[in-house]
This record gives sequence, structure tokens and C-alpha cells, in this order.
Amino acid sequence: MARTASVANTEHRRAAIVAAMLPVMAHHGYERATIQAIAREAGLTPGLIHYHFKSKQEILVELVKAIMEFARARFERAATNTTRPVERLRAYVDARLGLGAGAAPDMVAAWVMVGAEAVRQPEVRALYEQAIAAELAVLTQLLSQCLAERKRAIDAAPALAAGMVALMEGAFQLSSAAAGVMPAGYAADAAMSFASLSVAAAPRANVFKPSARPAMAVESTKASSL
Repeated sequence: MARTASVANTEHRRAAIVAAMLPVMAHHGYERATIQAIAREAGLTPGLIHYHFKSKQEILVELVKAIMEFARARFERAATNTTRPVERLRAYVDARLGLGAGAAPDMVAAWVMVGAEAVRQPEVRALYEQAIAAELAVLTQLLSQCLAERKRAIDAAPALAAGMVALMEGAFQLSSAAAGVMPAGYAADAAMSFASLSVAAAPRANVFKPSARPAMAVESTKASSL
């Protein structure tokens, strides 16, 4: 029983440290998100930070996982009671870009910093690529369903998904670096407009069905089987 409580306490403390890194990194960047700064945010001593994590990079890795989980959970909540493909796509876009309930500006800013660190740190890059791959997979599925509903070729979905991911990542960057320039709340509507126009412009699905063989061929086949 005591061991179970100790494990729970350790997990709680680790989660608190990861949560503390989020605002520090969002406001000051990765370089200035020192162990001392994280400790102050968490209300802990630097020694306790080092007890639970070997390095700042290890905390960053856990933060990437936490951001990925946050995005997944927000989409699931937004998609509750949605049925049509376009509604589910809108729920996903709102979960990622919307400014309504559950929006987390600090998390967006931290994610931009994660992208910058992915360029430099292989371990962070692997997690970042994993997150982008997961997003591509979800969007490809959602867009495939939208295309199928509109009787459009679903093989257009991967390219459309890639375009939407690029739009989203760019929106995150702009929200951190040029928030005062971009129109408020533009990103979700822009992403949906891109998706709607792209689906409408996609080639029609191939509904061609091979016709029966010519009668002469059928007769020839029958003759040869006698």
C-alpha cells in the first residue's frame, strides 16, 4: 500500500514538473527554461527536479507527449455527438486551432518551441515526427470520409492532409511570432475553407464498372470448354 502511494506521488510530482515547464518554455523559450526556472514555477527545489528527471531534455520529451495527449483529448471531446464527416473534420480543426473553450495559448507557444528544438535534438525530432505522422493519419482518414461523401477520389486525401498540417503548423508559428498582425480567430475558418475547396476540387471518384464480356467472347469461351 505504501509503495503504491509512493509511485502515485512520484507520478504526480513528475506531471507537476512537466506542467511547470510549459509556461516557462512558452514565455521564455527552451534555452531560458532552466531547471531553476522550472523549479520556481513548480514551487519545488532544483534538487527535487533533478531527483525526478535526469536532464531538462528528459522533461521536454515528457512535455511533447503531454501536448500530444492534450490535442487528442480535446478532439475527442469536440467530436462527441458528431456523425457527418464534415462535422468531425470541423471538430478536429476547432480542437487544434479554435479559440473557444479549452484553448491553450501557452501550449501552442510551447509547441512552436518544440518544433525549433526538433531541428537540433534527434530525440525531440523523433517525437515531433511521430506527432506529425499521427496528425496526418487522423486528417487523412477524416478527409477520406469527406471525399467519399462528396463522391470524390479518396486518393487525394494524403496530399490534402499534408496541406492542412502545414497550414496548422504555420498558424501556430504566426500565433506566437505575429499575433498582433494576423486577424483574430482566422486559423480555424481558413483551414476549413482550404479543406472544403480542396474536397470540391478533387477529381470525381471512379465509378466505372467493367461491363460483361462481348457475346462473341462468351460464346468462344463456352465453345472451348466443350
